[in-house]
Amino acid sequence: MANNPPEAEAKKAPAEKPETPPPAASAPPPADKKAKWKPYAIYGGIGLVVVAGVFIAVHFINRGLPEGLIQANGRIEGDSVSVASKFPGRIAKLLVREGDSVTSGQVLAVLEDTQLQAKVSQARAAVAALAAQLKAAETSLAVLKQEVPLVIEIAQAGVANAHAVLAKADASEKQAALDARRFRELLGAGTIDNHRSEMADLAVTAAASEAEAARTGLTRAEKQLSQALLGVDRIHAQSDGVAAFAAQLEQGRAVQAEAESVLNDLTLVAPISGVITTRVRDAGEVIAAGSPVFDLVNLDRLYLKVYVPESQIGQLRLDLPARIFTDAFPGKQFAAAVRYIASRAEFTPKEVQTPDERVKLVYAVKLYLDANPDHRFTPGLPADAVIRWQEGVEWQKPKW
Repeated sequence: MANNPPEAEAKKAPAEKPETPPPAASAPPPADKKAKWKPYAIYGGIGLVVVAGVFIAVHFINRGLPEGLIQANGRIEGDSVSVASKFPGRIAKLLVREGDSVTSGQVLAVLEDTQLQAKVSQARAAVAALAAQLKAAETSLAVLKQEVPLVIEIAQAGVANAHAVLAKADASEKQAALDARRFRELLGAGTIDNHRSEMADLAVTAAASEAEAARTGLTRAEKQLSQALLGVDRIHAQSDGVAAFAAQLEQGRAVQAEAESVLNDLTLVAPISGVITTRVRDAGEVIAAGSPVFDLVNLDRLYLKVYVPESQIGQLRLDLPARIFTDAFPGKQFAAAVRYIASRAEFTPKEVQTPDERVKLVYAVKLYLDANPDHRFTPGLPADAVIRWQEGVEWQKPKW
């Protein structure tokens, strides 16, 4: 057999396929992509550390206060006083604004007072007139008290004199009657003439007339005495008149005092020392009676209103001591006491932090500050509190 050349053998043999390498698990990224993802990996690790820290803080630090202490948070509030007018009117002046510190008795606002000024002037004039009338009545009473006794004394003397005149006239009449009888006897005996007897009879008639005149004078004197005695009644009447004028004067003064009081009430003053938190009205507005113009907070009666979970409220009671902490005064704590515990629970307010999100019902508790030195605390300031319900436990700062 002839040997086939190598080219022919290559043509006859089937062509062999090259081997395909097995696929790799994952192709390594290029060097630039690896550098791009490296910071994200670092940030992710930091995030995991932060989440773990928060978890530890919530579940260990928040609950790290020893038994006997309760922590809570809230905002500083105060006993608010509404400053309002007792009477309607138009605001003429407003002298303070929100945030101003005021003292007790300081003028805050003034209402228009033109009409009341006129009423006060009218009341004062009426009082002056009544005072003049009372003075005149008192003067007349004083004169009567001096005059009446004198008139009575004169009348009594006139009665006595009339009695004396009547007695004398009666005696003269009797004597004339005796003389007339004696002259008639002498006339019968012829001792005297008829003329003498007639003269004696005329003397009897004259004496009788004088006696009658004396009796009339006595009657007149007795009536004058009775009239003089009426002066006592006039004194009593004048005294009653003086009392009536005095009562009218007191009434007039009361009307004047009322008008002046209303006039004074148109000037609104601060009932306590504190801070103006709200100015409700502006100058020129017409307000109704009782309508508030300002809200005023007493800085010496501030409290922290906190909310205690339902599970801890049973440990609280009134007058328990507390300590208040605030970021505004770091490193300092302020003494307070529990003065109010709500009788009903409420849902947790949104602004209140709680260590357990499952806490849904809380009780409002007011912690009144023992003191507010230099008035450093003001309403609205956020603060934390620790309440000690078990004696002997050392104070600690709140751990949120």
